[in-house]
Amino acid sequence: MERSRTARADEVTEVQRIEVASGIPFREIGMTDVADMPPLPLDVLAAAQGAGRLRVAVDAADRPVAFAVVDLVDGCAHVQQLSVDPAYARRGIGRGLLDEVAGWAAGAGLPALTLTTFRSVPWNGPYYARCGFQELTGAEVTPGLAALLAAEAALGLDPADRIAMRRPVS
Repeated sequence: MERSRTARADEVTEVQRIEVASGIPFREIGMTDVADMPPLPLDVLAAAQGAGRLRVAVDAADRPVAFAVVDLVDGCAHVQQLSVDPAYARRGIGRGLLDEVAGWAAGAGLPALTLTTFRSVPWNGPYYARCGFQELTGAEVTPGLAALLAAEAALGLDPADRIAMRRPVS
């Protein structure tokens, strides 16, 4: 993985650019609605950055090439967004950021990482399963995750293809 660190306040617009760029592969598989979704708002990113919950992986010139935004949901570290610039994909950068977030969560006494994602998109559900996440079913889906899935459905994401996942931290 490239080196990573907490994002600086002046990098939130670059984080938005990375999120937009990471939508390109969705367009290539016909998910144009997903590709066209706006990035996280600047105020959300600024709040995460100010709280130390916006991590970036940087290149040799210290420019962000990937990021993770972490929130707290139902007592777990929730990966709200993980995006890698497509020019840097398939290098283990996303996995490295997930491992860092897991280390942060363990240090904070949190039991797990959670996230919501697409079940069938290869770089979503199957990827996260390879990174140690397991799909939650039925009663395993906590109230906060259920609320997130409902909010995603309200945005037009197909609830049949959305899943909540969990990865224990040690």
